[in-house]
Amino acid sequence: MTSQPSLATEENSPGGPAAADGGPGGDGLKAGLKNRHLSMIAIGGVIGAGLFVGSGSGIAAAGPAILVSYALVGAMVVLVMRMLGEMAAARPTSGSFSAYADQALGRWAGFTIGWLYWFFWVVVLAVEATAGAKILNGWMPGVPQWGWALIVMVVLTAVNLASVGSYGEFEFWFAGIKVVAIAAFIVIGLLAVFGVLPGTHDAGSGLAHLTDAGGFFPKGPGAILTGVLMVVFSFMGSEIVTLAAGESEDPRKAVTKATNSVIWRIAIFYLGSIFVVLTVLPWNSASILKDGSYVAALNVIGIPHAGQVMDAIVLTAVLSCLNSGLYTASRMAFSLGERGDAPKAFARTTGRGVPRAAILGSVVFGFIAVWFNYQWPDTVFTFLLNSSGAVALFVWLVICFTQLRMRGIILREQPEKLTVKMWLFPYLTWATIAAISFVLVYMLTDPSGREQVLLSLLVAVFVVAVSLVRDRVAAKR
Repeated sequence: MTSQPSLATEENSPGGPAAADGGPGGDGLKAGLKNRHLSMIAIGGVIGAGLFVGSGSGIAAAGPAILVSYALVGAMVVLVMRMLGEMAAARPTSGSFSAYADQALGRWAGFTIGWLYWFFWVVVLAVEATAGAKILNGWMPGVPQWGWALIVMVVLTAVNLASVGSYGEFEFWFAGIKVVAIAAFIVIGLLAVFGVLPGTHDAGSGLAHLTDAGGFFPKGPGAILTGVLMVVFSFMGSEIVTLAAGESEDPRKAVTKATNSVIWRIAIFYLGSIFVVLTVLPWNSASILKDGSYVAALNVIGIPHAGQVMDAIVLTAVLSCLNSGLYTASRMAFSLGERGDAPKAFARTTGRGVPRAAILGSVVFGFIAVWFNYQWPDTVFTFLLNSSGAVALFVWLVICFTQLRMRGIILREQPEKLTVKMWLFPYLTWATIAAISFVLVYMLTDPSGREQVLLSLLVAVFVVAVSLVRDRVAAKR
C-alpha cells in the first residue's frame, strides 16, 4: 500500500493537479470548458445511444417491470455519483476516480482502473463509429460503411485536437439535441396517453397498457434482475463530468451541481421516456423489437417519418458518445502519464492545453478496433467487447471502496473541502458495494453475462499483474 499523499497541492491551478504542469511541450490542461458546457455534459452524459437502441430488448425481456430495473440501476448510479461527487468536489482532477484510487487504495488500484477505463472507452469508439457509419451509409450508400467510420473518427479527432473548448462546444450542441429530443418525446407521449394530443381520445386509457398484457410482472419478478443486466451498461458515462470538471472555470461548483442533479436527470430521461413507451403501446407489441421502442411509440402516436427522425437522433447520440469517449479516454491517458503509469508523452500538452499524444494514442487504438470489427467481427472484436463489458461495474465498485478511504483522508487533511457528502456514510456506501457485487455474481448465472464478467476479470487480473511487476522492477532499480 502506498503512503497517503497530501491534498494540499491541489490549488496550483483551476483544475487541480491535472491542470498544473503538463510536462515539456505545454503548460498543462487549460480551464477551457464553460459552465454551460459542463451543465450540458452532465445532463447529456446519462443519455447514451443504448437508451434509444437497446431499451426494446429490455422491455421484451421484463415487460412493464423494466421500469423497476431502470429504477434500481438508476438508484445505484445516483449513489455512486454521490460518492464520486464527494471526492471530485474536494479535489477536481482529470484523473477522477483513478487518481483517487491511487491515493486511497494504492498505486496498483489507480493504475488498474485507469487503464481498464481507457480500454473500455477506446472499444466504445469502435462500437459507436460503426453504428454511426451504418446510419450514414443508409442515407448515402455511395460511401462505403468503412469510409463513413473513417470520416467520423477523423472529424471528431480534429475536434478534440483543436482545444478543449471545441470539444465542449460540440458536446453542448449534440447533447442539447439529445435532451430536447427526449423531452419532446416525453411531452408528446404523455399528451397522447391522456388524450390531449389532437387525433387521440379516451384520456388515460394508455395507462392500462402497464397491466393489460399479463400484468405488471408478465415474466415474473425474477425478470427484473434480467432487466438489470440489460440496462446497467446504458448508464455508463455519468462520471464523465467529474473528469471534465478539471478543465472548467469553477470545477467545484460544476461537480456539486452535476452531483445534485443526477437524480432528476435519471428520473426524467430514463424512467420518464420508458414509461411513455410502455403506456403508449403494449409491452409485447412486435413493433418494439422490430422498429425499436421509441420508433414504435412514435408510429402509434402518428408522428410521420418516425424511423428517419429517430435515426437522426440516434446518430446525434452516437456522435456525442464518440466525442465524449475520445475526450474521456485521452484525459485518463493524460492522468496516467502524469502519474508515471503511462508513457510520459501522454502528459505533454500543446500551447492550447491539448494532450495531443494522449488523444492520438487513444484514437489509434480506436481505429484498430474499428478494423477488427470489419475483419473479424465474430472473433477478435467480440472478445474486445466482452472483455470490456463488465468494466463499468468494476469502476463503480472501485469508486465505492475508494470513497470509504478518501473520506478519512479529506477529513484529516482538508475538512473544509468536504462540501458534498455521501448520504448515511458508510452504510449506503457498503449497501452500494453489496448491490454491485450482487449484479456481478448474478451475471455469472447468465450465459452472455458470464462471458463478459470472466473475460473482463481476466483482463483486470492481467493489468493488476503488469502493475505489480512494474512496481517491483522499479523498486529494484
